Amino acid sequence: MILRSGYPFWLIKNGLPFTFPKLAKDIQTEVLIVGAGISGALMRYHLIKAGISCVTVDARTVGLGSTCASTSLLQYEIDVPLCKLSEIVGKDHAQRAYHLCNEAIEKIGKIAADLDYGDFQRRDSLYFAAFKKDVPLLEREFKARKEAGFDVKYLDVDAIRKQFGFSSPAAILSQHGAVIDAYSFTHRLLQYKEEWNHHIYDRTRISNIKHDKNGVVAKTQDECTIKAKHVVYATGYEVTEMIDKKIVELKSTYAVISEQYPKTQFWKNNTLLWSTANPYLYLRTTSDGRMLIGGRDDAFYDPTKRDALIQKKSKQLVADFKKIFPDKVFDAEFSWTGTFGETKDGLPYIGAYQPVKNSYFALGFGGNGITFSLIAAEIITDLIQGIPNADAEIFSFDR
Repeated sequence: MILRSGYPFWLIKNGLPFTFPKLAKDIQTEVLIVGAGISGALMRYHLIKAGISCVTVDARTVGLGSTCASTSLLQYEIDVPLCKLSEIVGKDHAQRAYHLCNEAIEKIGKIAADLDYGDFQRRDSLYFAAFKKDVPLLEREFKARKEAGFDVKYLDVDAIRKQFGFSSPAAILSQHGAVIDAYSFTHRLLQYKEEWNHHIYDRTRISNIKHDKNGVVAKTQDECTIKAKHVVYATGYEVTEMIDKKIVELKSTYAVISEQYPKTQFWKNNTLLWSTANPYLYLRTTSDGRMLIGGRDDAFYDPTKRDALIQKKSKQLVADFKKIFPDKVFDAEFSWTGTFGETKDGLPYIGAYQPVKNSYFALGFGGNGITFSLIAAEIITDLIQGIPNADAEIFSFDR
């Protein structure tokens, strides 16, 4: 599956920080992780922390799927607002899902510090009304978040204009957010316990895998065999054909990033900005003085059609930026497109899928892919060890 194209900024900025070999022999391990993007890297980190031996393989070069195309906003807010999610999955599960995402941001920050990774930065987050008709939704959402215990402020049109310099009917301001570079962070995660680096193989495509009660046996395209007790699928959209029900709608999204500017604060606190529009628009800044805007999603997955729209979508995104900040300069430098998925409730699918024995899935669909990946790593590490995890049912295939 062709997950992205164009010129993802993070890939251009970082290149290939580290390289990994292609598997060329038969091996055996306790856990096989399929996928070496951000989901697989966090999974590996948690398994090693728990003392569980694992091997990581990826059909691509490390990080060159969805990870390098990620815009890397870390938010506790899920694509489905809390007030609506409560109606779909119940208040308890909805609030817990939001709190897990909030806790995930803190935990990612601690991992970054543990790895001496410097490109993790905390940010406030502003969820603003794209249209006046969205104000009742924001009022409901503000009430739901306050009830759930989040530290949020409701801003009216005057407060938004005074604090952030643009016009919107209403907004919710949260002091719960962060930004990161998912691509370089993935590479840094994969350097954890360097003596285990020989257990990471890219350009190693699994052509066949057999699951039975005793474990799994995977065959690579080059006829190498990997035997394991368990397999964790951390490849997102590319394993959905293993599930006998439709769990995700694939969509195309677009992003454009500006040239580098000497000014390091573009608006108040470089707060994460995202709108109530459907599809929503989002803005962030980078540590090297750039502005990024993303959105303009399309309800299809077609690489040829998607890629042909990059130039048009980039111009539209820059125009969207100018509508918000007409007095700011935004000279586009790089633009790209990628595939993402939406689930019926905005939640990921995490854990065991009973028809596929000895397997676990870390499918962090949606705009919270990075925080969902952290949650998945924690839940699956518990399940592999036989430790009950009360949060697993929130994200189960049976929900």
